Amino acid sequence: MEKLYILQHYWWFLISFLAALLVALMFVQGGQTLLLRLGKTEIQRRMILNSLGRKWELTFTTLVVFGGAFFASFSLYYSTSFGGAYWLWMIILFSFIVQAVAYEYMNKPGNFLGRGVYRLFLYINGIVGVFCLGVAVATLFTGAPFIVHKGNITNVFMPVISTWATPYHGLEAFTHLPNLLLGAALVFLSRIGGAMYLMFNIKDKNIDDNCRKQVIWNTIPFLIFFLSFIVWIFLSYGFGVYRQTGDIYIEKYKYLLNMIELPLIGIIFLVGVVLVLFSIVLVIFKKIDRRAFWIEAVGVLFTVLGLFLSLGFNDTAYYPSIVDPQSSLTIYNSSSSLFTLEVMSWVSILLPIIGIYGFFAWRAMDKKQITPDEISGTHDSY
Repeated sequence: MEKLYILQHYWWFLISFLAALLVALMFVQGGQTLLLRLGKTEIQRRMILNSLGRKWELTFTTLVVFGGAFFASFSLYYSTSFGGAYWLWMIILFSFIVQAVAYEYMNKPGNFLGRGVYRLFLYINGIVGVFCLGVAVATLFTGAPFIVHKGNITNVFMPVISTWATPYHGLEAFTHLPNLLLGAALVFLSRIGGAMYLMFNIKDKNIDDNCRKQVIWNTIPFLIFFLSFIVWIFLSYGFGVYRQTGDIYIEKYKYLLNMIELPLIGIIFLVGVVLVLFSIVLVIFKKIDRRAFWIEAVGVLFTVLGLFLSLGFNDTAYYPSIVDPQSSLTIYNSSSSLFTLEVMSWVSILLPIIGIYGFFAWRAMDKKQITPDEISGTHDSY
């Protein structure tokens, strides 16, 4: 049992890291929403699209790996959330599908929809996809209306473990204010990251100046929405679990206490927030500082990692049920079997290798900044 306990925490750490990496890579979605605001000419817009088009697959792949890792390690969450809140997840998946279609067919011969329609698809992905993903993540804190009946697995006629208590299947998440706060915060954060990345990757003074303005304009709403969400979760009730019995209990300030009782997680979260703010200050007061993107990316990685670790560690229910608290999911009652976790742990050894490959691929793509001459002379550009 001790081995299972270690593997459950190991896999929650991997899930948390993949979630943090996914949010850090959403600068692609944020940049897509800024296309018309940053690019005033067709050449400038194509420069932006080519800059983002070289990275969109990284975000898409990370989303797929994140979902796959959740399915393999905490299968009960996968079946409960993806099977119950399916309208919410279908909106998210659809927005990422239209993004892939847009980049693939935008400049193909015989494009009967027109370039503008595919650019609209990218905008939808940047706003709707990111906002809904933020809402889905927020439900890990605020809870969802589901009931778990593990005994049903032996029922030949009704082998359904999790049931959804409302007919809206995920749409009810949009009626809870904290969920909307995190969704909106994620949209503005992605726009900040997108503007910083384009400053880093494109050599064009007009785009640089416009990116700096967008960082300033998007910082205020981001701080309002993000800080409102953080204050809410730190001052609200959370769900804990007695490890020996598996009973769920309600505890005030649970997520704040997790940060205090596990100080390393609190430090990771605070360092991340400070780095994000520092990157914004660099852009605002130093005008053009290309280090800002990397500082912001690391800051986002640390911030989201800290939040996710506080969800699953310290005997916390990471997916509370608002209709039946005892059905709330923890890393103990929702994980896969010891055998599955062991096998998948060996597979996870490949992740650093994939990461190294991604690093060198990124370095090769961003070795030189994109220029107008490069776009004008390229036939296969977006």
